Amino acid sequence: MLAILDLSKVNVALPSIEASLDGSPTELQLVVSGYALAFGIALVPSGRLGDMGSRKLMLLLGVALFSGASLIGALAPTPEILLIGRGLQGVGAGMLMPQSIGLIQQLFQGPARGRAFGVFGAAVGISTAFGPPLGGLLIAAGGPDNGWRWLFAMNIPLGIAILVLAWRILPSHQARDTSRRYSLDPVGIALIAVATVALLIPFVTTTGREGDNPARWLWLTLCVLALGAFVAWERRYEGRGKTPVINLGLLRVKSYRHGLIIVSSWFAGLPALLLLVTLFLQQGLGLSAMMAGLSSIPFALTSALSAWYAGRRVERYGRQLIIIGFGLALAGLIATIAVAEFVPRSIVPWAIVATLTLIGAGGGLVMSPNQTLTLSEVPVAQGGVAGSVTQLGQRVGTAVGVAVASSAFYAALNIDDVPTLETYEKAFGLGLLASAGFVVIALITALRAWSAHRGASRRQQTADTISEGIRV
Repeated sequence: MLAILDLSKVNVALPSIEASLDGSPTELQLVVSGYALAFGIALVPSGRLGDMGSRKLMLLLGVALFSGASLIGALAPTPEILLIGRGLQGVGAGMLMPQSIGLIQQLFQGPARGRAFGVFGAAVGISTAFGPPLGGLLIAAGGPDNGWRWLFAMNIPLGIAILVLAWRILPSHQARDTSRRYSLDPVGIALIAVATVALLIPFVTTTGREGDNPARWLWLTLCVLALGAFVAWERRYEGRGKTPVINLGLLRVKSYRHGLIIVSSWFAGLPALLLLVTLFLQQGLGLSAMMAGLSSIPFALTSALSAWYAGRRVERYGRQLIIIGFGLALAGLIATIAVAEFVPRSIVPWAIVATLTLIGAGGGLVMSPNQTLTLSEVPVAQGGVAGSVTQLGQRVGTAVGVAVASSAFYAALNIDDVPTLETYEKAFGLGLLASAGFVVIALITALRAWSAHRGASRRQQTADTISEGIRV
């Protein structure tokens, strides 16, 4: 929650930061995108180091760095100092997140692991949706000059509490694959870092407005080249008897591959949806930042409850929960489009709260079962790296989804010199269609995963029946 809250709560503070520190538009954009970039870069190498050494130590170092960087942000006298703090915060978040997933893999097995990931999914849902209203409340309490500083200062006591509890509770010993000799693979780490940066930059710098630089898409060429070099290097590295930073064999595991696509597509749709709702409620309907943020609270609560429920039922119902969740989410998205188009404007905010509640219930049914099933066939010794790649998929999905949805939204707004409410309704609907497209991709993948699992189960039952017949 500590890491994910800072992806969303700072967005509502940008106007206050601009007024307080006299920040430029580029600096304000970097306050958000710099954190996301540093977060994404740190994920894979941190997961690797946690698997090789101590997940507990890496988590402690990540929380300490995140808390110290939050202090820098809270006291920042200039935009430049704030950007340094945000970058270090991102690195700390990228260090601690893979350890959380790796430790769940390490400490829980069977149904208990599903319940643990249910709590994890609930935490993700709550922190994703509670970021904007929490940011609005702190700014309202602290005032326009100092309220944004409270957003960073609140991390410090939370970080200290986590450090104390983690030091006392988490185990120092962890199982390792003794059949393999681990090595750091610095070349592989560097190549995946370059590929990550080159992939994220064009998307995190996309605002959807006319001032976006078209040349930013050239970064994708570097991404493709870096990924090609990474794959070639990793195969060569493994051929020399060493362990690559990412075991490419993981992508041949169907449950892991399907789960990675599902979570990346879902995170391309969900944060974009929440952003569009905020923009429509504030700019289109004229609600305050706090009221627009509060609209997502029922979403967060239903998401948390359904994630907790699904975590306790995943062993019994498996992928069916994910498919039902996507069905609810798509129904909520379609209902949201209909609300903006046909419902009387005086009750539109309340109707959107109702549709978000439905989407939240579906999202919880997706998150925790998918996390459990994605890592179900991953060796515990590789849990940190495997988890870090799924987290990287979330960050990439978020960047892509927000870029696509916001571009669709602002492209529709730019049709009129002075946008009317009707223009905002059309822009909102177009952006939601883009968001729904990503959810459909995730649903199709979930259906394929369910079909593949059923086929494998039937083949196993047939083989067991034949074996039993031969034995008799």
